[in-house]
Amino acid sequence: MKKLFGASCMLLAIVCFVNFSSCKSNNKTTEKKSVSLPKADLKLPEGFSATIIADSLGPLRHMAITNNGDIYAKLSSLKDGNGIYFLSDTDHNGTIDTKTGFGNYPGTGIRIKNGYLYSASNSAVYRYKLNEKGEVDTSAKPEEIVQGLVDKGIDNSKSIALDDQDNLYVTVGSYNDACRQEGSGKGIPGCPILDSAGGIWQFKADKLNQSYGDAIHYAKGIKNAVGIDWNNNTLFATQHGRGSFDDKFPQYYTAKQSSELPAETLYELHKGSDAGWPFVYYDQFQKKLILAPEYGGDGKKTSDKKYQDPIVAFPAHMAPDDLLFYTGSMFPERYKNGAFIAFHSKSPETKKGYLVAFVPFKNGKPSGNWEIFADNFAGIDLTKPGGDLQYRPVGLAQGPDGSLYVADDLKGAIFRITYSGEKK
Repeated sequence: MKKLFGASCMLLAIVCFVNFSSCKSNNKTTEKKSVSLPKADLKLPEGFSATIIADSLGPLRHMAITNNGDIYAKLSSLKDGNGIYFLSDTDHNGTIDTKTGFGNYPGTGIRIKNGYLYSASNSAVYRYKLNEKGEVDTSAKPEEIVQGLVDKGIDNSKSIALDDQDNLYVTVGSYNDACRQEGSGKGIPGCPILDSAGGIWQFKADKLNQSYGDAIHYAKGIKNAVGIDWNNNTLFATQHGRGSFDDKFPQYYTAKQSSELPAETLYELHKGSDAGWPFVYYDQFQKKLILAPEYGGDGKKTSDKKYQDPIVAFPAHMAPDDLLFYTGSMFPERYKNGAFIAFHSKSPETKKGYLVAFVPFKNGKPSGNWEIFADNFAGIDLTKPGGDLQYRPVGLAQGPDGSLYVADDLKGAIFRITYSGEKK
């Protein structure tokens, strides 16, 4: 891979110092070595197996995989000056042996579409031209597609998705958990945060230097959508629920209720969708949207305004960090077009977490209850926790052969899940 700029190192250093946001240099480092990897001790359905193909890569987030099976992995913080890894198994022995780092900005979202690699920082989206082998051409500076997105250091990761009409979708999380007025338990009237956060924006995938003014506000009222993907020509997204209730409203909520509410949710979205954050939240026990206490709720009242219901509700505080609709042919037919979701944390209510869940779909709609697909990433008994967590799922990707890849941000491992059983 060539250096990103032809200018001298001194000039590059000066430019980066003066304006970091406009200088997305490669800082390219390439490492090739064979390593001994730990065993993947996951709990999987019958016929499935998992291997760890890479380890110790740093704080991984989302991944994109080329037609050749090479992996682009995004990092949430820089490692050795790099925010993206290009990973390859050059000797085809089932483990990554070549690692090339580039892109000196942290972030989450990364996708491959129409010959380009799209990659998000916490405030912008860039794209790199790919060659015929699916490798980044770093002889030129990446194009800046979107700039100026809100980044206040809280729920600031930007996930991305692309459709087949050359549109780019970017999630922007809210930096205020319940849109409260400072020093008060009351909500800010109208929640002006929603103008630039707590939703999904649609941009053109091939237009440079876009900002909010160029975008369509595609969906709003989603506190923090980290998982986003297309299925059956429809956009879906997961939501991280809000925080505790009992600290500000002990007259309405107990500490136990705060640990159990609200549900983490999956939405089917269309242009103009409004999921209702921060004005409402979804109560999976009452099975309905409840008016938030900051806006006059008491744990039972519903809102006069109609907001969109989620299509699936999960236990609270599990942190759904990626969403992938399976389109491969390796897994049994029941998984086709179903949703895999990576949960990055655990539920105090169910004592489960750090897992990959599966939601079966039929004709573009959920066709059964959600289930645990891959478990024991934590490596400890979550009902009686002791010892250190081993792994935390954070990113999902599908390989060209239909295998499922899972990224971990605790040790920087990548799992590859395959199926070799009977296809019923």
